[in-house]
Amino acid sequence: MKRKADEDLSDKPAKKIASEDANGSTQFRKGLLQQTEKYEKEYATSEPYKHGVIRDLLEPDLLRKVRTEIQDNLSFTPKETDIYKIHQSGDLANLDGLDDSSLKLLPSLLTLRNALYSPAFREFLSNVTGSGPLSGKKTDMAINVYDPGCHLLCHDDVIGSRRVSYILYLTDPDRPWKPEWGGALRLYPTVIQKDKDGKEIKVPSPDSSLSIPPAFNQLGFFAVQPGESYHDVEEVFAQSSDLQSDGDEARVRMAISGWYHIPQEGEAGYVEGLEATLAERSSLQQLQGSGDQFDKPCRDMRQYDNASQEVCDSTAVAGSLDEQSKDEAPLSEKDLDFLLNFIAPTYLTPDTLESVSDTFADECSICLERFLSSKFSDALKTDVVKQEAQLLPLATDDIESTTSWRVARPPYRHRFLYQQVSDVSSNNDRKVLPLQKLMTELLPSEAFRKWLQLATGLSLSSYNLTARRFRRGKDYTLATGYTRDESQLELIMAVTPSNGWVADEEVADDTHDGSKPSDDHLDAGAKNLSEGKSKKSEVTGVGGYIAYMAGDDAADDDNDLQSNDGVEVPLDMSTGARASKVSTQKKISNKADPAVYKAVEDNEDDGVLFSMPPSWNTLGLVLRDKGVMRFVKYVSQQAKGDRWDILGEFGVIPNNDEASASDEIEEQETAGHIVNNESETSETEIESPDEESE
Repeated sequence: MKRKADEDLSDKPAKKIASEDANGSTQFRKGLLQQTEKYEKEYATSEPYKHGVIRDLLEPDLLRKVRTEIQDNLSFTPKETDIYKIHQSGDLANLDGLDDSSLKLLPSLLTLRNALYSPAFREFLSNVTGSGPLSGKKTDMAINVYDPGCHLLCHDDVIGSRRVSYILYLTDPDRPWKPEWGGALRLYPTVIQKDKDGKEIKVPSPDSSLSIPPAFNQLGFFAVQPGESYHDVEEVFAQSSDLQSDGDEARVRMAISGWYHIPQEGEAGYVEGLEATLAERSSLQQLQGSGDQFDKPCRDMRQYDNASQEVCDSTAVAGSLDEQSKDEAPLSEKDLDFLLNFIAPTYLTPDTLESVSDTFADECSICLERFLSSKFSDALKTDVVKQEAQLLPLATDDIESTTSWRVARPPYRHRFLYQQVSDVSSNNDRKVLPLQKLMTELLPSEAFRKWLQLATGLSLSSYNLTARRFRRGKDYTLATGYTRDESQLELIMAVTPSNGWVADEEVADDTHDGSKPSDDHLDAGAKNLSEGKSKKSEVTGVGGYIAYMAGDDAADDDNDLQSNDGVEVPLDMSTGARASKVSTQKKISNKADPAVYKAVEDNEDDGVLFSMPPSWNTLGLVLRDKGVMRFVKYVSQQAKGDRWDILGEFGVIPNNDEASASDEIEEQETAGHIVNNESETSETEIESPDEESE
């Protein structure tokens, strides 16, 4: 499709089809627009918040023609961010901008657009919702296609001048949609809580309370309400391989979705300055919503008893521990005895620690495979597999009352099962399981703190630990930026026992305590990546990976999908190829265990600083700076298991030398002494004075 060049189409009236009446009312089901009172009553009494559903909205012949035109003449772009995965058409607001030859291919689609934004239907919808006048000049609509695996996570649609949200389904009229296929519009109830100042705040439940399955020629709509109109689109589920059905080709959720806006200048009901006021209110609402007063889990930073004020010198591990006295050794004999109960012996040797420290200094991130000892990891895997085999209740209240798990909330930020140190400590009646031992014995210990300081060259003052379980078809965290001025060390202890998360995955042999994987294993993985040999059947795209990405201040105005468009996910991450690059990373040193890797340095300009798929017995370390975004991608129902990990956040004591150097540079820049400094240090790289080029 081609658009006419160099034309401002924003204020042009919509073209009309000759056969269409002035108000567009003939396209709707006969008598619909005279049933305002009926739909007003249904709307006013609906729960969990006011919404409406109209079945058989339009003449079915028109929608059948629209489907055919879309399938024959429009193309769709796969798009994925932390909040959604869809196939989307271009913006349909300015169909008038298409050249005449293109318009001739879409007469029914243009008729539909004109009918939806006609004066008659806008008045009908305004009366039903009580929203006030709706603009016919500012149209806002797109065609979205959800096939198996596609989803849209919880949000409230609040952006700028939006007044009413709607979705019109164009699913196959000859093969009715089945609710068990997923793809439903789900609405979330809110509860009123009082903040510390006594102000009432609406907080959404982690569970939706109403599910509206798709149906051909069905319209769903609701007035956009800040802090209340929370909804999502359930994942479209793939066909189970052991069932006979119509196949995935029938599970295509096609729909036209969009918004009605407040009247624009020149239209009846226009109020000067209202759009700016609403935009400011929308920004304020999002800012107020960024507080964590009602967030769960709460940040529970615990101070170490004797936090050192000196940065640990990683060169202290260069020599053999045997050559040092017990008092001078970075790790005492008692420390080593304790750590050997959990950690593979390889990661306690001077050579490996030196290699880890050097790589972390260069990259600010690292992955360590087979980190836990075989004895402990075997017990841990047995326990995790046993837990995952037990069916969990569906409702949050039932989970929290019958299990040791709690549910993260609010859902417009995250949803997953979690346990914190305080949860385990307070459950005296329950046996402490291996996963909980990691969180309460190893990770908060002084011995492990020493090991972390040796491995990273940082001094650590505090810690916050959370065990997490991301359920298939339910859980995720959306991208949030790190806002503190001081850097934070983050630890991801990946303990997901299931496979099938990444392309070309090879199951790690966990029977050796940090012994060498074969060179053939590493070389084969690198060869497949370099040659791009990723068979379609091996590319899973089931999500579940954790990603750190550079913050992007530029908003994408052309893709105004929902109240938060999210952080765009590179294609190789969404398909699983990027994740496989983490699991088959480059060897960093020949003298240390080759299970210590640094990230492959491809795609450095896509904003991805670090990513790590669900895996078994892998430790990830990341130094996170202000502004860096972090999220865990929604775990698809297609995954072979849940994602399990422990997330650790460690406070870092600033290095006095670095702080002084930073102040000196700032003073020089202020004085104009630094000019045309073209080199920048990324969040994942730190240049040392004697660093060698690779």
